[in-house]
Amino acid sequence: MVKRARKKGLPPGTIVHTGKAKGRKVKISVIDYDAKGMTEEKIGEVAECYKFKGNKHTTWINVDGVHDVKLLEELGGHFGVHPLVLEDIANTEQRPKVEDFEKYLFLVARMFYPGQEEGEIESEQISFILGKGVVISFQESKGDVFELVRKRLRSRKGRIRRLGPDYLLYALLDAIVDNYFVVLEEFGGEIEKLEGELVGEPSKKTLKRIHSLKRDMIYLRKGIWPLREVISMLSRGDYRLVKKETIRYLRDIYDHTIQVIDTVETYREILSGMVEVYLSSMSNKMNEIMKVLTIIATIFIPLTFITGIYGMNFAHMPETGWVHGYPFALGLMLLVALVMFLYFRSRKWI
Repeated sequence: MVKRARKKGLPPGTIVHTGKAKGRKVKISVIDYDAKGMTEEKIGEVAECYKFKGNKHTTWINVDGVHDVKLLEELGGHFGVHPLVLEDIANTEQRPKVEDFEKYLFLVARMFYPGQEEGEIESEQISFILGKGVVISFQESKGDVFELVRKRLRSRKGRIRRLGPDYLLYALLDAIVDNYFVVLEEFGGEIEKLEGELVGEPSKKTLKRIHSLKRDMIYLRKGIWPLREVISMLSRGDYRLVKKETIRYLRDIYDHTIQVIDTVETYREILSGMVEVYLSSMSNKMNEIMKVLTIIATIFIPLTFITGIYGMNFAHMPETGWVHGYPFALGLMLLVALVMFLYFRSRKWI
């Protein structure tokens, strides 16, 4: 639940953290690099990263935690970040978007990754500020999907060390989108298991899991669909901070995003079909039960009739004084039941 009520009545630009409260200290890491070398530091105080502003290198400042309002104000004030942007960074339920503030670009995306338990999905908002020579990323909590990007920076392999901050932003977005495929693979395996249960013995637990996956698919779609628009806007070449050389790579992410969206839509349709299959299976199962009960009741109708005839208390009735009357009645009922059973069997009703 989004805790937007905390901001009720406050003026625009007031920074209020709307996510889950974090008791730990915010951690800041800095990677400063060019084609010749790289330095990587863990920053204890915000002021320590001010020295990287305005240098000729590319600097990636990663802020792990957005619950410290004072830190956001101090960092944003030094790098000239608008208060409305800082407000959006602290509001952790933003829709993916990109905004141009002339001197920098502000971009919001959502990072998904498999949870600790099987079939569980976790997500967090990640915000980027792309400026001249710098990329600042803001994460909600510890842990991300950027470790491969860090390894590429450390190893000097590829073009990432030679190109500027716009390419670094591309690499980070590419890591986020690539991890969507990892999450979807987890969902694909879960869906295959549910299909096996539907064919075998579906239960209420199966239906509950299907509905849970449908909610997860809606949540994924909500976070991924707007990102397609964001990457499309970046790849049009309308922003001066994004070079033409980077645009072709952004178009590749756009293609990957389309593939992810198509997969999400496919899974949603499969899950909707699985609900129908479950309901149909339950209906067929109920019909089978009702058929068996109907056959049993139908067989007992003539037996009840015979019992009712011989249970009438009239003084003059045939066979009432007959010695073999009782076994005769039982044999007659058994014969009737057998004939009806064979008739139902011949009609393939049972």
